[in-house]
Amino acid sequence: MKKTILIILISSTLGFTCNELIHTMHSEQKNLKVTGIGGIFFKCKDPKALRQWYEDNLGLNTNQYGAVFEFFQGSDSTKKGFMQWSPFKETTTYFGPSTKDFMINYRVGDLEFLLAQFKKNGVQVLDSIEVYEYGKFLHIMDLEGNKIELWEPNDPVYEKMGLDMGLKTTY
Repeated sequence: MKKTILIILISSTLGFTCNELIHTMHSEQKNLKVTGIGGIFFKCKDPKALRQWYEDNLGLNTNQYGAVFEFFQGSDSTKKGFMQWSPFKETTTYFGPSTKDFMINYRVGDLEFLLAQFKKNGVQVLDSIEVYEYGKFLHIMDLEGNKIELWEPNDPVYEKMGLDMGLKTTY
């Protein structure tokens, strides 16, 4: 009887320990991944005219910033997500130090965790985490000199902000 109880205790303890280890590893993998595209930004000669062209010809609901696409998140189909599409004046310095004519914004789940990983992995971090009501932002460079914007969104606040401004989304 004592032997059976000991085996059950050891098995339970090992099972709990393995489960915790697997959960921790899964959480780290989850924190490392991009959850979607948060925005597409590109340079052009005349952002206002280009926004109007996209509205007239492709049906985007544009505003002074570009357009916002609305979707339901794959991880929880009851939650909305948003993606920004923005043409910038060709003379913008916002994409610097990259010399490219575009920048992609990726949605992420845990920016602080990613920042720690970037430091460990020697990723070029361009600034510190900036916090706004609608999310947190950080900029990094990839291996080919593309500036990347990372966004840990607060989608409910982002949606409310757009509604308060009277902006329409494209979906």
